[in-house]
Amino acid sequence: MTPVEHATAWDHPPTRRAWAAHMAMNAIGFIGWIGIWVALLGISHQGPGWVVWICMPYFIYGAYRAVTQFRYFGPALWMLRILRTYPWQVVPGIPHGLTRRPEVLGRQYGWFELPNPARTDHRMPLVFAEHFRTGWWSRRMAPRAKPHLKAEIETVWFAGDPRFVGVIGAPTAKGTAPRRLHIVEQKTDVRSGQRFADWGATPADVERGRQAGVSPAHP
Repeated sequence: MTPVEHATAWDHPPTRRAWAAHMAMNAIGFIGWIGIWVALLGISHQGPGWVVWICMPYFIYGAYRAVTQFRYFGPALWMLRILRTYPWQVVPGIPHGLTRRPEVLGRQYGWFELPNPARTDHRMPLVFAEHFRTGWWSRRMAPRAKPHLKAEIETVWFAGDPRFVGVIGAPTAKGTAPRRLHIVEQKTDVRSGQRFADWGATPADVERGRQAGVSPAHP
């Protein structure tokens, strides 16, 4: 079965493997930074005093990277909720950019426009609301990106509802699995629910948004 034939993205076995690999890299990175930090701390205590000063830059940077790595777990678990709620859509030629969208509130580090499920003529921007791990996408979304890089995101996989939230992924070379999974969020309006009905969201759509972790979500 193709990914769009599954009831949810999570029902697609390559997607489960992609998410598991994503989470494994988070865990390996976190354990690695902590492990090296602890090992160097032991070495510095056993060695002469000057060893501490040599290791000091890593103590500072390693602690920062460990905290940063720990912050990846929350989005990964949120991603899991989204994948378990929505099916994949394979979308070619999706508009995207790195410029700031004036209608979007808060931070934004790149955007994709997807059609409103209730009004296909109405396109809605979803943004990277955090800069973590957006570098791979930014290099391919840049106006001056090389053609072979742009080609890697000419078609994207999207699981979600543009009125709420979604997961975006780039297809593998064979086009059978997603990679570089990332959350994109609807930030056009405060997520109080006051405009969901204006965007054609039904109570069922809103409930599905709740299942995907959008809170508060009401029509």
